Amino acid sequence: MTKAQTKKAVFFDIDGTLINIMTGQTTIQPAVKEAIRELRAAGNATFIASGRPYDYLDPELTEEGLFDGYVLMNGAVVLLDGSTIYEQPLRRATVKEIVAASEAHGVEYILEGAQHVYLRPDFHLTEAFYRSIDVDVTKFVRDFDLDEVEVAKIEFASEDPGGHGLFDKLLAWPGLTGLMDPYHKKNMELYAADVTKGSGIRHALSYLGIPVADSYAFGDGLNDIEMMETVGTSLVMGNARPALKKLADHIVPSVEEDGVAVGINRYVLA
Repeated sequence: MTKAQTKKAVFFDIDGTLINIMTGQTTIQPAVKEAIRELRAAGNATFIASGRPYDYLDPELTEEGLFDGYVLMNGAVVLLDGSTIYEQPLRRATVKEIVAASEAHGVEYILEGAQHVYLRPDFHLTEAFYRSIDVDVTKFVRDFDLDEVEVAKIEFASEDPGGHGLFDKLLAWPGLTGLMDPYHKKNMELYAADVTKGSGIRHALSYLGIPVADSYAFGDGLNDIEMMETVGTSLVMGNARPALKKLADHIVPSVEEDGVAVGINRYVLA
């Protein structure tokens, strides 16, 4: 993809937007795939915008020719045509401090970088969690040296809600931000405070030379807020959280109603 060829850029959240794990819809519907392919055929750039690292993505997101690029780990890494065009890793000293604190509290952690994901072989709780959501854990690097890895995001798992008090401490860590699972509070993610899906989108648009006015985003969750505030046109799913709907330029039908396909045809390709 070259800058001269690209007309618009469209960014897609995954769960609750392209699929809906909560309702058992784990693959992208044919009508949505067709609409995304039409977008690309018309010279537009398509991006996944997700909190996940690349190794968590299902093969249909990486191997079916649907997407040109990926804004990952809530904007900490941006990939285009297989290359890393932007990366903002955490300071290695900070990662070491957080790892030490996690181990002292009996909390498991997984370290996520642009190219690899790192998980200690004895962290069975974390491994079981990712297996339960069909992430291919065989891709994880199990033997690693903290002095040699680049980490853009850290996720945590604990059998105790709040991670024995650790999660609140991490959320108050200077220069960092994150999200704790609001339901059982046994999982959390942490990344740089100045990193968002919106900041990652700005890097992608700048690299491609696409004006913000020619950018679009589809999403449903609270970690899509900055994305919707950044793009030229915000397209929010009918199944979205109320706080996100307030930011919508347009509300499209739900995942089950092929809302992404409707939004592409009605607002992007029209």
